Amino acid sequence: MTSAAYQQQLTEKQLYLNKLFADCAFPEMQVFTSPASHYRMRAEFRIWHDGETCSYAMFAPGEKAGNGNVKKLRHFAVAHKNIDSLMPVMLDCIQTNELLKSRLFQVEFLTTLAGDTLVSLIYHKKLNNDWMQAAKALASELGIQIIGRSRGQKVVLERDYVIERLSVDNEVFQYKQLEGGFTQPNAVVCESMLSWATNVAKAIPMGDLLELYCGNGNFTLPLARHFRRVLATEVSKTSVQAARWNIDTNQIHNIAIARLSAEEFTEAYTGVRDFKRLVSEQINLADYEFSTVFVDPPRAGIDADTLQLLQKFDNIIYVSCNPVTLHDNLQTLLTTHQVRQAAMFDQFPFTPHIESGVWLQRC
Repeated sequence: MTSAAYQQQLTEKQLYLNKLFADCAFPEMQVFTSPASHYRMRAEFRIWHDGETCSYAMFAPGEKAGNGNVKKLRHFAVAHKNIDSLMPVMLDCIQTNELLKSRLFQVEFLTTLAGDTLVSLIYHKKLNNDWMQAAKALASELGIQIIGRSRGQKVVLERDYVIERLSVDNEVFQYKQLEGGFTQPNAVVCESMLSWATNVAKAIPMGDLLELYCGNGNFTLPLARHFRRVLATEVSKTSVQAARWNIDTNQIHNIAIARLSAEEFTEAYTGVRDFKRLVSEQINLADYEFSTVFVDPPRAGIDADTLQLLQKFDNIIYVSCNPVTLHDNLQTLLTTHQVRQAAMFDQFPFTPHIESGVWLQRC
């Protein structure tokens, strides 16, 4: 993956976005680049058994596993160096231990810039105490966390999360990232995204912030420094638990978390429906004076009712993992707002996927 090849794919993405958003009156788009290799903090591989030996394996999308299409590997240049350097060492250790190798189906890696690494070993067998002892010895030898999984079974040897430390404007934030939970896959670009969003926030007069789809609080923590109070919503219980841990650990005291979907919050905010979850958390929506809403929705974008809600806010900071649905949503938002800033984040080099962000301000 040469620098020339990286620059070519980056240019192609820029041209695509410029064409897609040509009707949206964008200012010049800021571009935030990624390392050309070793950028993914998550990776998962099938385990291919060939007689007495096994290897990591990948398959072309949509193809069934078979000798004709399997790509065996010991290294993966896309993965962060923490993962890439661990892969062959771990495979060799598993290879020599029948308890760990037998019926092993898949291996999933999760690492951090801070150096914390967790590996999930997934099996087609029940995991017993003998397996636990072998896995504990391997975890100790390699200095990592290991989880075992099989159908209906999850074995946590020590913990099922890693701790990440991300730097934003010379301040370091700690994040609990759960195994199986959503985290940004490219931590270097994630830091760029956080810095871009906080720089936008600095240009907005102090007020209260509403955040929809907050996940584990990835954006919530640094954004909170630039608002009087923050109300963040998330529907996933595990993500809400992680977000609360992250808020407490970073000693940020102006954030409240509500376990609501974007659609449910819209119902609550417009008075259509009351939610006991707001009452139990002592959250009174009438107490907030929102100047800004931040959204980082799933690939499907934002539903029509939530779009109407966004139009009530003076400022919208919208980070999108799908430029097509962002473009669709902008057809509504641009009837009341204009784009003040736009950015492209190359979160997924050498793939069609593009992350982008816009700051919209009421006309």
